[in-house]
Amino acid sequence: MEDIFSASREGNVKFVRQFLDNIENDLNQGDDHGFTPLHWACREGQMVVFEMLMARGSRVSARNDGGDTPLHLACAHGNKEIVSKLIQYKANLNLMNEHGNTPLHYACFWNLETIAVELVNCGAYVMQCNRYEETPLDKATPFLKNLLREKAKNLGQDLTRLDFKENKGMNNAVYDFSTLKGGNASIDIADIHLMERISESNTGELFKGVWNNVPVVAKKLKLYGFHKRLALVFNDEYPKLRIFSHPNILPVINAVAKQPNLMVISQYMPYGSLYNILHEGTGIVVDQTQAIKFALDIAKGMSYFHSLEPLIQRFTLTSFHILIDEDLTARISMQDVRYSFQDHTKVFRPNWLSPEMLRNSPESVDQRSADMWSFAIIMWELSTREVPYSSLSPMECGMKIATEGCRPPMTPGMPNQLSKLISLCWNADPTKRPRFDQIVPIIQKM
Repeated sequence: MEDIFSASREGNVKFVRQFLDNIENDLNQGDDHGFTPLHWACREGQMVVFEMLMARGSRVSARNDGGDTPLHLACAHGNKEIVSKLIQYKANLNLMNEHGNTPLHYACFWNLETIAVELVNCGAYVMQCNRYEETPLDKATPFLKNLLREKAKNLGQDLTRLDFKENKGMNNAVYDFSTLKGGNASIDIADIHLMERISESNTGELFKGVWNNVPVVAKKLKLYGFHKRLALVFNDEYPKLRIFSHPNILPVINAVAKQPNLMVISQYMPYGSLYNILHEGTGIVVDQTQAIKFALDIAKGMSYFHSLEPLIQRFTLTSFHILIDEDLTARISMQDVRYSFQDHTKVFRPNWLSPEMLRNSPESVDQRSADMWSFAIIMWELSTREVPYSSLSPMECGMKIATEGCRPPMTPGMPNQLSKLISLCWNADPTKRPRFDQIVPIIQKM
């Protein structure tokens, strides 16, 4: 029976397309040996499948159980075109597998001169030792060894041997959440071991917990009265948030839907939200490069989110609702989508809301345009590391945005490209704001 791994290996484009169209399918899941669909496409040189997976957001430097990335496999099998594409997609050239081998070790071992030269030209280290104290040059033929050594020297590489260091946390996904998502049947609260309370918001309480022996976050929804119909509505709505098909979306994994508790379960993110990282001293350094990466992650996630039909309603884009993965990937949290039975009239964090969202009923507002305003505020937040409108109370903030179209001030040191993009995204006219799929290539060039 065909699965996504064999389809990616064999180049079955139709099957891969159907797989990607199902939002509950995780394109970064691994097989029994940790090979993702991208690993197989790169190993077998399936360029069309490769492009489909990358366009959807496959993790370019994911590791299998042996620590190999897609670039390791493309180099080992001489798939030059895919190697070039992986480099364009910013694959890490110097990651080591469990044996300490980098992609360049493989290119040298198989005497793949063109690939080896391209790797070195793009920054691969020629003197990195593996576990057995062998550098890529030790694996190369005399001709290739001299060629690469000379290129590395001309590029300014230090030709001193780099000692092997044990790669801690080799696998980028310790827990395979794809194994926890089968079926839409809700679970019993007794199946979750709830630990400390993390935080509380107007929509619910967050608890760290353990379910199926993996760390999760459980959000207990705030309810004002419980009735049978409410549980039915919840059971209809929460499965739509189990979006496993994009790496910049953090899905709801499962839920508790038994009186008197309604609770949604998501993967635990140790770094917390983007707000935590920017404003609450987590120790994560967000320089300009990392800020742009976060912005790109968010834009890609929102582009996919907005492509879903029908559009999922009642999500507010704020830095509180962007969670940060262990590899510093920003992900849109589906746990923060409100349900139809929750109160939508009260506004608790107007700082990120567009003027039309504060003036009008949600049903009359173009959500896609409103989200773009919110994204502009987040870009400003990423650039300045400041809380937007921090000197104003929530009421003052909401009134100034709604009645005056107030925006945070641009700072003198803000890059010109970024300030222009922010101005475009928080245009007073919602119809003149761009779409997320239009700004992704702009941010990529930054």
